[in-house]
Amino acid sequence: MPQVSRRRHLQQLSGVLGAAALSGWPGPAVSAEAEIPPEGIGKGIKHISYSDIGGRPDSVQVMFNRQHVYVGHMFSDGVTILDASDPRALKPVNFFTAGQYTRTHHLQVADDLLLLANGANIVAMQSYDNMRGYFENTLVDSITKAKKFRCGLSIHDISKPGEMREIAFLEMPGFGINRLWWPGGRYAYVSAHFDGFTDHILCVVDLKTITKPEIVAKWWLPGMNRAAGEAATPKGKRFALHHMITAGDRGYAAWRDGGFTIHDISDPANPKLLSHINWSPPFAGGTHTPLPLPKRQLAIVADEANAEKCAKGLFHTFVLDVRAPENPVPIATLPTPRDRDFCASGTFGPHNLHENRPGSFQSEETIFATYNNAGVRVFDIKDAFAPKEIAYWVPPVPKKLVDPRPNIGLAAKTCDAYVRPDGLMFVSDWNAGMHVLQYQG
Repeated sequence: MPQVSRRRHLQQLSGVLGAAALSGWPGPAVSAEAEIPPEGIGKGIKHISYSDIGGRPDSVQVMFNRQHVYVGHMFSDGVTILDASDPRALKPVNFFTAGQYTRTHHLQVADDLLLLANGANIVAMQSYDNMRGYFENTLVDSITKAKKFRCGLSIHDISKPGEMREIAFLEMPGFGINRLWWPGGRYAYVSAHFDGFTDHILCVVDLKTITKPEIVAKWWLPGMNRAAGEAATPKGKRFALHHMITAGDRGYAAWRDGGFTIHDISDPANPKLLSHINWSPPFAGGTHTPLPLPKRQLAIVADEANAEKCAKGLFHTFVLDVRAPENPVPIATLPTPRDRDFCASGTFGPHNLHENRPGSFQSEETIFATYNNAGVRVFDIKDAFAPKEIAYWVPPVPKKLVDPRPNIGLAAKTCDAYVRPDGLMFVSDWNAGMHVLQYQG
C-alpha cells in the first residue's frame, strides 16, 4: 500500500475504533476548573437566554409547537409548558402532572397532538449509591421501593397553546415507557417495559383512531422475556431499547449495552429484523440514539456516557454506512471534544442527538449533539469518513445539584436539544434548566 494511502487508512481506522478511549489522551487546552460565565462559552453559537423552568430545572426532552416549548422532567413528575414567543424571555404558563412517582420525561409532538411517556419515577424507586446502578442492571432488578404510578401512553390535544388536554390513555402494565418516536402519522414506536420482561422493548402503537390507541406489535432481543424462560442478560450489562427512530420503511433502534438493530417496518404490525450489531465489548455500551440519514444511507449512533469522571473510558458517537441494511458498517466516530479536561468533573460524553424531526432543522450534513458537561457540539459530516467539529457551547456549572442520587458531582448535564429551522436551539439540562442558543453557522 502506498505510504500516503496507508497513512489515511490508519487515520480512518483510528477514528472508527476510537483509540483515544483507551490511550493517548492529549493535554487539554483549558482546565475543568477554569471559570465559565453564566452565558457559557461558545464558538459559532450565541447564548440568548436562560430559564429555570418555573423552579423545576430538571429538564429532559424538549418539543416545540405554536411558539410554545414542552419540557419533560426527570425528577419532578410532570411536563412544563413555556411560552417561547420571545426566546429572550421564556415564560412558564402551565404544568401537567400524572401524579407523584409518575415520570413523564419524554414526549413527541405532531399535528397539534402530544404523545407522552408515563412510567415509574425510577430514581425515586432505586437504592444505588451512584448513577451507574441504573445503567448496569436490568430495570426489573433495579427497583427496590414500591410506589404507585401510572404506566402507559397518554395522548393530549395541544391545539390551544399552553394547554394539554388528555384525550386518550393506553395502559401498559409494567414499569412504563422510556422514550417514543412519533413524527406524525398512524404508528408510534415506543420503548416500554411490560410485566414479564427484564427491561424496555419495542412496542408499536396504532393511532388510526387517536382516542383509542392499540398495541399491534412487540419486539425484543433474545433473553429479555424472563417470563418465557429466555436466557438472562450478561451480568453487569443492560439490554434495553432506548428508542427507535424510523425513516421510510426502516426502523433504527438503540439497545443500550445490547447494540444497534435495523428493522423492516413496511408492515408496522410485523417488524422484521434485518441486522444486529454490537460494539460492546470492546466499547462501554450505552447505545442511546440512532439517527438515520436516509438520503445518504448513513446512520449516526450515539452511545450515552453513563459514568462520572470517565470511569468507564470515553463514549463515542459512531457514523455507520447502512447502504446494505443487513450489514451496517461503522466507518468513523465524531471527534471527541478536547477544549477542556471534561473528565475531571461530572459526566462527559454523548447524550442525545437533534433528531431531524419534521418542522425542525433538518440536515444530513450538520449534526447537533449534546455532550453532558461538554454542552452542545455541532459537527460537519460532509465527508462521512472524516467528521469535524464546527461549533460548540460549554455550559456553566449549575448553582446547585438537583439530581437526588448520591455521589453525583455538581456539574452541567446538557441533555437534549431541539433545533428550529432558523438555528434557534432549546437546550435542556438534568440539573440546570434550559438555555436558548442561536447557531450562527
